[in-house]
Amino acid sequence: MARKDAIVNLRNVLIKRRDALRKALAGDLSLLKGLRGQSSGDVVDAALDSAQDEISSQLAEVESRELAYIENALEQMRSGNYGRCEHCGTNIPMARLQALPYATLCIQCQREAEKSGGVGTSPADWGRLLDSVSGTDVAISDNEMDVS
Repeated sequence: MARKDAIVNLRNVLIKRRDALRKALAGDLSLLKGLRGQSSGDVVDAALDSAQDEISSQLAEVESRELAYIENALEQMRSGNYGRCEHCGTNIPMARLQALPYATLCIQCQREAEKSGGVGTSPADWGRLLDSVSGTDVAISDNEMDVS
């Protein structure tokens, strides 16, 4: 099978997965809204409801992220850039695309990204944070915490 034919098949797979995720997310979000409106019986019920809400919320977040990846892959197909590594520009092997149809990096660049924490990005400086109120950069060591 030619690369072009395989990409057409992948497009169909991505569209089906996108549609399934949209339906699942619509159901998950309406379920979460419905659960929030219900009142719980006792503390144990409230704790169980809270835990279930958290799990549902995390699942919706994962599904939402996958949906964004799929939308990006479909856009890359429309623009004619699908299947090319965003970092080095080489063709991503079809075996990788069949395993992960929304892959944007070849295996080598993905490995490098995982080792360095991201392609083309500098490592995060966890010693600094942004004060959301004033918008200024603050060193974590400048903050005091009461742990008593």
